[in-house]
Amino acid sequence: MLNLLMIEIIVVVIYMTMWFLVAQVLKRNDIADIAWGTGFIVTALAAVIFTAGVTPRGFLVLLLVIFWGMRLACHIFVRNRRKGEDSRYRKWRQEWGKYAVIRAYFQVFLLQGLLIIVISLPVTAIIMSAQNSFGAFDVFGVCIWFVGFAFEAVGDYQLMKYKRNPANKGKIMTQGLWKYTRHPNYFGEVALWWGIYFIALSVPWGWATVLGPVTITCLILKVSGIPLLEEKYEDNPEFQIYRKRTSAFFPLPPGKEKQSC
Repeated sequence: MLNLLMIEIIVVVIYMTMWFLVAQVLKRNDIADIAWGTGFIVTALAAVIFTAGVTPRGFLVLLLVIFWGMRLACHIFVRNRRKGEDSRYRKWRQEWGKYAVIRAYFQVFLLQGLLIIVISLPVTAIIMSAQNSFGAFDVFGVCIWFVGFAFEAVGDYQLMKYKRNPANKGKIMTQGLWKYTRHPNYFGEVALWWGIYFIALSVPWGWATVLGPVTITCLILKVSGIPLLEEKYEDNPEFQIYRKRTSAFFPLPPGKEKQSC
């Protein structure tokens, strides 16, 4: 597996460097968000190309990654195409000053590439395994993946549709899946990666790739997901009311105090 990981690292470094160069031409580092989803596709394809005798399970996981990655990349492209650079990236550009270019390369693009490699560990393990028989873990994992994908895709669609209505400008989305969790798209992304991990439990040493789903879970719950996004709404009274009655992550019925969930 070590040799395959080295190949993936080389491929991803080249891939992210290309996106970095495009970002310099466009003068917007937020295209790294588009590169995120397709980066997993590139990593999975590299694993398939450099693995002899990929099993049906391996091709199944490849299709799941392609399906998820393309949807996410297309969604972000459509969402951002008529906007300026995302405020998070614009803020970093200003804070980094004369080091903005070099820090963007290492702290945005190469860092994301490293995270892609780590989160993809279950995918890599599945693709390189010769274990061919399907079992209960495969069925359970695929079911979890589809639940996660549905939450992410439907949540993104509902939010985009809500924001396109001029009457909702400046308001907080509290309808559809957003009634039960403040971040159905984030819940969905975490769930689908745990689904792939459960599939990995069907192959030898698949259990050891748990760092993958743990990494994406920590990123979304503690680092660049929920905390960074909700920081923008700290002074919004409407959001504070919504926060008190709606689960932050796991879908739960609306209640009086759910912010810790």
